[in-house]
Amino acid sequence: MTVFLQTRGTSALVVSMPHSGTFLPGGLGDRLTDEARGLPDTDWHVPELYNFLGELGASSIRATHSRYVVDLNRDPTGSSLYPGQATTELVPTTLFDGRPVYKPGEEPDEAEIEQRRTDYFDPYHRALTELLVKSRMEHGFALLWDAHSIADEVPRLFDGVLPDLNLGTHGGESCDRTIERWAVKAMMDHEEYASIVNGRFKGGWITRAYGRPSQNIHAVQMELAMSAYADDGLPWTYNEAKADKLRKALKDVMKAALDAARSLYSGEVK
Repeated sequence: MTVFLQTRGTSALVVSMPHSGTFLPGGLGDRLTDEARGLPDTDWHVPELYNFLGELGASSIRATHSRYVVDLNRDPTGSSLYPGQATTELVPTTLFDGRPVYKPGEEPDEAEIEQRRTDYFDPYHRALTELLVKSRMEHGFALLWDAHSIADEVPRLFDGVLPDLNLGTHGGESCDRTIERWAVKAMMDHEEYASIVNGRFKGGWITRAYGRPSQNIHAVQMELAMSAYADDGLPWTYNEAKADKLRKALKDVMKAALDAARSLYSGEVK
């Protein structure tokens, strides 16, 4: 089975969906706990939600396998993205709520973790790098949008209820400030959604690793509260009415970010 699906677009926008996959390679499902086998930490329905990317000329790449195989948005060295706060590993051994992913004695050893990195992590990131480099060559810059979603309430990871739209720019380091500013304005224009920039989710490893404004590659992460487009709670049933409404906001924010980047490289913004 292929480990990712990708499309090549016509604009400088590249969209990554690293956590929407559900594939478990042979035998792995038998090693998981009953709770983990339901894949509760999946970014459910993200590809369906972003079905408008062709209208923006975006290239896209999305994982086919579950994040429990390997997490494509974690530092492969094992360094924590949020020191002092709860998180999960490159190959998760706990669910977001802290319960185990594996049955006792079924956890992967270092050799298996390294093999998963070779088989799944590395190919995805080679392909993502190639998309970004090609976009930069064709347009003079690339804009990476890392697309995520999560349950509204995960007490182990954050307090209270998550805002609907959570934009992350690694504190302004992963993209030009003009891109951040235009995207935030577009978010705030949609007053029907609670929004925040660089809150609990400032951007994961993908945003931080690829966002290099000095090299004309800009990166942002959008973390969505799943209730904004799905019926609340497992199994997170897709809600087309909610999704249609949210798409309008997402499209506006993405277009604002892309327009801002284009303005930077056309000389319109000094």
